[in-house]
Amino acid sequence: MIESTKNPTVKRVARLKQRPEREATGLALLEGPQVVREAVAHAADTIEELYFTSEGFERHPGIAEAASAAGIDVEFASDAALAAMADTRTPQGVLAVGRQTPVRLRDAFEPGTRLVVVLDEVRDPGNAGAIIRAADAAGADAVILTGSSVDPYNPKVVRATTGSIFHLRVSTGADLQSAAEAVRQAGLVLTAADMHGEPLPSADLAGPTAWLFGNEAHGLSAEARTLADRTLAVPIYGAAESLNLATAASVCLYASAFAQRR
Repeated sequence: MIESTKNPTVKRVARLKQRPEREATGLALLEGPQVVREAVAHAADTIEELYFTSEGFERHPGIAEAASAAGIDVEFASDAALAAMADTRTPQGVLAVGRQTPVRLRDAFEPGTRLVVVLDEVRDPGNAGAIIRAADAAGADAVILTGSSVDPYNPKVVRATTGSIFHLRVSTGADLQSAAEAVRQAGLVLTAADMHGEPLPSADLAGPTAWLFGNEAHGLSAEARTLADRTLAVPIYGAAESLNLATAASVCLYASAFAQRR
């Protein structure tokens, strides 16, 4: 049992809340029962450490059983120690440390890839995580985050994905020009989501598509719009000024999912 918040392990794990430490170690902080459950189920071989409080262990026995079956050792920590390691103010009694598993840009496009997300300058962790989750739900194959976007292994992003980050191929660090070239080489149409585009309902989305989404506040840059093969807009039928980025992305992704499955 790790009791003290001054324990070296607590301090080491807590440092993973900072991007430089994640980049230096290649590790990520996985927090909360849903995220850890999905990590154990889909990426057990990447989990380096797994911690429970006594209450967390009692509340989530299935996670501990699955971890044990996968050969993952369970360690216990006091409420205070786990809270010091965690990124949230009220951790839910379970936390893991896992190796990051990003893929190279070219490996994001396996044969048969039909739906991909490209995030350019998306900075908000909640939005990025929600889009990864929506991409997973819509049956997308991969998510590509350009080098200026938020780190997908930011603890807030990981939590917002609710585990979907373990279901998709995730690539990070490439510049937008390289991402656009990779999209076309894989036979997908790079489709920008922008308020000045053609109406989404009129578009033919049955073919392989890579959706390009831009910054929450400023949208897509002129360069990004120039790189796209086409630009589509989610129409606003009511009085709302606009849609949240993650909501708009969900609409676009499901429009593609419906069209591709007709």
